[in-house]
Amino acid sequence: MWSLPPSDTVLHLLTYVALASNAMTAALAAGRRSMDWAGVCMLGCITALGGGTIRDVLLGHYPLVWVQNPSYLGLTAVAAFLTILIARHVHRLNVAFLVLDAIGLVVFTIAGCDVAWQMNASLPIVIVAGMITGCAGGVLRDILCNDVPLLFRAELYASVSVVTGLFYATAFGLKLNDELWTALTFVLGLTLRLLAIRYKWEMPKFVFSGDQR
Repeated sequence: MWSLPPSDTVLHLLTYVALASNAMTAALAAGRRSMDWAGVCMLGCITALGGGTIRDVLLGHYPLVWVQNPSYLGLTAVAAFLTILIARHVHRLNVAFLVLDAIGLVVFTIAGCDVAWQMNASLPIVIVAGMITGCAGGVLRDILCNDVPLLFRAELYASVSVVTGLFYATAFGLKLNDELWTALTFVLGLTLRLLAIRYKWEMPKFVFSGDQR
Protein backbone atom coordinates (compact mmCIF):
# COMPACT_ATOMS: atom_id res chain seq x y z
CA MET A 1 0.00 0.00 0.00
CA TRP A 2 1.19 3.49 -0.88
CA SER A 3 2.41 5.53 2.11
CA LEU A 4 2.55 9.25 2.68
CA PRO A 5 5.58 10.93 1.12
CA PRO A 6 8.51 12.41 3.08
CA SER A 7 7.11 15.87 2.32
CA ASP A 8 4.12 14.95 4.49
CA THR A 9 5.37 17.31 7.22
CA VAL A 10 5.14 20.27 4.85
CA LEU A 11 1.67 19.16 3.77
CA HIS A 12 0.56 18.99 7.39
CA LEU A 13 1.76 22.54 7.99
CA LEU A 14 -0.06 23.71 4.87
CA THR A 15 -3.14 21.85 6.07
CA TYR A 16 -3.20 23.90 9.27
CA VAL A 17 -2.86 27.10 7.21
CA ALA A 18 -5.66 26.00 4.88
CA LEU A 19 -7.97 25.04 7.76
CA ALA A 20 -7.47 28.39 9.46
CA SER A 21 -7.97 30.41 6.28
CA ASN A 22 -11.11 28.48 5.33
CA ALA A 23 -12.55 29.01 8.79
CA MET A 24 -11.79 32.74 8.62
CA THR A 25 -13.38 33.22 5.20
CA ALA A 26 -16.43 31.34 6.46
CA ALA A 27 -16.56 33.62 9.49
CA LEU A 28 -16.62 36.65 7.22
CA ALA A 29 -19.48 35.08 5.26
CA ALA A 30 -21.31 34.46 8.53
CA GLY A 31 -20.79 38.10 9.51
CA ARG A 32 -22.41 39.25 6.28
CA ARG A 33 -25.45 37.17 7.31
CA SER A 34 -25.43 38.65 10.84
CA MET A 35 -24.96 35.28 12.56
CA ASP A 36 -24.28 35.12 16.28
CA TRP A 37 -20.88 34.10 17.61
CA ALA A 38 -21.83 30.44 17.96
CA GLY A 39 -23.04 30.42 14.36
CA VAL A 40 -19.79 32.01 13.19
CA CYS A 41 -17.67 29.34 14.90
CA MET A 42 -19.93 26.54 13.70
CA LEU A 43 -19.87 27.75 10.10
CA GLY A 44 -16.07 28.04 10.27
CA CYS A 45 -15.76 24.44 11.44
CA ILE A 46 -18.25 23.13 8.87
CA THR A 47 -16.49 24.91 6.03
CA ALA A 48 -12.99 23.86 6.96
CA LEU A 49 -13.78 20.26 7.95
CA GLY A 50 -16.92 19.50 5.94
CA GLY A 51 -15.16 18.20 2.84
CA GLY A 52 -13.02 15.73 4.75
CA THR A 53 -16.00 14.63 6.83
CA ILE A 54 -18.19 13.93 3.80
CA ARG A 55 -15.32 12.04 2.17
CA ASP A 56 -14.76 9.87 5.23
CA VAL A 57 -18.47 9.07 5.58
CA LEU A 58 -18.82 8.14 1.91
CA LEU A 59 -15.69 5.97 1.95
CA GLY A 60 -16.38 4.46 5.37
CA HIS A 61 -13.08 5.84 6.62
CA TYR A 62 -13.17 6.08 10.40
CA PRO A 63 -12.47 7.78 12.72
CA LEU A 64 -13.47 11.01 10.99
CA VAL A 65 -10.59 13.35 10.27
CA TRP A 66 -11.45 15.83 13.04
CA VAL A 67 -12.18 13.04 15.53
CA GLN A 68 -8.76 11.56 14.89
CA ASN A 69 -7.19 15.03 15.03
CA PRO A 70 -9.13 17.12 17.57
CA SER A 71 -6.62 19.93 17.06
CA TYR A 72 -8.25 20.54 13.66
CA LEU A 73 -11.57 21.24 15.33
CA GLY A 74 -10.00 23.53 17.89
CA LEU A 75 -7.99 25.42 15.27
CA THR A 76 -10.99 26.10 13.04
CA ALA A 77 -13.18 27.24 15.91
CA VAL A 78 -10.48 29.57 17.27
CA ALA A 79 -9.70 30.96 13.80
CA ALA A 80 -13.37 31.71 13.19
CA PHE A 81 -13.76 33.38 16.59
CA LEU A 82 -10.57 35.39 16.12
CA THR A 83 -11.99 36.71 12.86
CA ILE A 84 -14.82 38.35 14.82
CA LEU A 85 -12.26 40.34 16.79
CA ILE A 86 -10.13 41.43 13.84
CA ALA A 87 -12.77 41.59 11.09
CA ARG A 88 -12.04 45.27 10.34
CA HIS A 89 -8.51 44.35 9.31
CA VAL A 90 -9.13 40.89 7.82
CA HIS A 91 -11.42 42.11 5.04
CA ARG A 92 -8.50 44.12 3.60
CA LEU A 93 -6.52 40.93 3.00
CA ASN A 94 -8.68 39.72 0.14
CA VAL A 95 -5.75 38.80 -2.13
CA ALA A 96 -4.01 36.90 0.66
CA PHE A 97 -7.17 34.91 1.35
CA LEU A 98 -7.54 34.05 -2.34
CA VAL A 99 -4.02 32.61 -2.32
CA LEU A 100 -4.63 30.75 0.94
CA ASP A 101 -7.91 29.39 -0.42
CA ALA A 102 -6.05 28.14 -3.52
CA ILE A 103 -3.47 26.46 -1.28
CA GLY A 104 -6.30 24.86 0.70
CA LEU A 105 -7.97 23.54 -2.44
CA VAL A 106 -4.77 21.86 -3.60
CA VAL A 107 -3.70 20.52 -0.20
CA PHE A 108 -7.16 19.16 0.63
CA THR A 109 -7.39 17.54 -2.80
CA ILE A 110 -4.06 15.78 -2.27
CA ALA A 111 -5.13 14.68 1.21
CA GLY A 112 -8.42 13.30 -0.12
CA CYS A 113 -6.62 11.34 -2.83
CA ASP A 114 -4.26 9.92 -0.20
CA VAL A 115 -7.12 8.64 1.94
CA ALA A 116 -8.93 6.99 -0.96
CA TRP A 117 -5.75 5.41 -2.34
CA GLN A 118 -4.82 3.95 1.04
CA MET A 119 -8.24 2.31 1.06
CA ASN A 120 -7.38 0.69 -2.30
CA ALA A 121 -10.06 2.65 -4.15
CA SER A 122 -10.11 2.76 -7.93
CA LEU A 123 -8.76 5.77 -9.82
CA PRO A 124 -12.16 7.46 -10.40
CA ILE A 125 -12.96 7.17 -6.68
CA VAL A 126 -9.55 8.59 -5.79
CA ILE A 127 -10.22 11.62 -7.99
CA VAL A 128 -13.73 12.13 -6.63
CA ALA A 129 -12.49 11.79 -3.04
CA GLY A 130 -9.94 14.51 -3.70
CA MET A 131 -12.54 16.79 -5.24
CA ILE A 132 -15.00 16.29 -2.39
CA THR A 133 -12.31 17.03 0.18
CA GLY A 134 -11.24 20.18 -1.63
CA CYS A 135 -14.63 21.59 -2.63
CA ALA A 136 -17.49 20.31 -0.46
CA GLY A 137 -16.77 22.55 2.54
CA GLY A 138 -17.26 25.69 0.49
CA VAL A 139 -20.50 24.32 -0.93
CA LEU A 140 -21.83 23.69 2.59
CA ARG A 141 -20.85 27.22 3.62
CA ASP A 142 -22.70 28.82 0.73
CA ILE A 143 -25.79 26.67 1.20
CA LEU A 144 -25.96 27.55 4.90
CA CYS A 145 -25.56 31.23 3.96
CA ASN A 146 -28.39 30.85 1.43
CA ASP A 147 -26.11 31.61 -1.54
CA VAL A 148 -25.58 29.82 -4.84
CA PRO A 149 -22.36 27.88 -4.15
CA LEU A 150 -19.26 29.68 -5.40
CA LEU A 151 -18.21 26.36 -6.91
CA PHE A 152 -20.92 26.69 -9.56
CA ARG A 153 -20.58 30.36 -10.47
CA ALA A 154 -16.96 31.49 -10.25
CA GLU A 155 -13.59 30.81 -11.85
CA LEU A 156 -12.39 27.25 -12.38
CA TYR A 157 -12.52 25.52 -9.01
CA ALA A 158 -13.74 21.94 -9.13
CA SER A 159 -11.95 21.54 -12.46
CA VAL A 160 -8.69 22.55 -10.79
CA SER A 161 -9.31 19.93 -8.11
CA VAL A 162 -9.96 17.23 -10.71
CA VAL A 163 -6.81 18.08 -12.69
CA THR A 164 -4.77 18.21 -9.48
CA GLY A 165 -6.09 14.84 -8.32
CA LEU A 166 -5.55 13.20 -11.70
CA PHE A 167 -1.99 14.49 -11.92
CA TYR A 168 -1.25 13.43 -8.34
CA ALA A 169 -2.74 9.96 -8.81
CA THR A 170 -0.48 9.36 -11.81
CA ALA A 171 2.37 8.78 -9.38
CA PHE A 172 0.47 5.92 -7.74
CA GLY A 173 0.40 3.76 -10.83
CA LEU A 174 3.80 4.75 -12.23
CA LYS A 175 5.53 4.49 -8.84
CA LEU A 176 7.25 7.83 -9.27
CA ASN A 177 9.26 9.68 -6.63
CA ASP A 178 6.69 10.54 -3.97
CA GLU A 179 8.27 13.70 -2.61
CA LEU A 180 9.04 15.22 -6.01
CA TRP A 181 5.62 14.36 -7.44
CA THR A 182 3.81 15.83 -4.45
CA ALA A 183 5.74 19.08 -4.89
CA LEU A 184 5.01 19.15 -8.63
CA THR A 185 1.32 18.50 -7.98
CA PHE A 186 1.15 21.33 -5.47
CA VAL A 187 2.81 23.77 -7.88
CA LEU A 188 0.57 22.69 -10.76
CA GLY A 189 -2.68 22.97 -8.81
CA LEU A 190 -1.80 26.28 -7.17
CA THR A 191 -0.64 27.81 -10.45
CA LEU A 192 -3.75 26.68 -12.31
CA ARG A 193 -6.09 28.07 -9.66
CA LEU A 194 -4.29 31.41 -9.42
CA LEU A 195 -4.25 31.77 -13.20
CA ALA A 196 -7.99 31.02 -13.26
CA ILE A 197 -8.55 33.82 -10.73
CA ARG A 198 -6.25 36.25 -12.52
CA TYR A 199 -7.71 35.73 -16.00
CA LYS A 200 -11.23 34.78 -14.86
CA TRP A 201 -11.22 31.39 -16.56
CA GLU A 202 -14.66 29.83 -16.26
CA MET A 203 -16.54 26.82 -17.48
CA PRO A 204 -19.22 27.53 -20.14
CA LYS A 205 -22.47 28.63 -18.50
CA PHE A 206 -25.94 27.26 -19.22
CA VAL A 207 -28.38 30.16 -19.53
CA PHE A 208 -32.08 29.39 -19.93
CA SER A 209 -34.73 32.02 -19.21
CA GLY A 210 -37.72 29.73 -19.66
CA ASP A 211 -39.37 31.77 -22.41
CA GLN A 212 -37.18 30.58 -25.27
CA ARG A 213 -38.89 28.81 -28.15
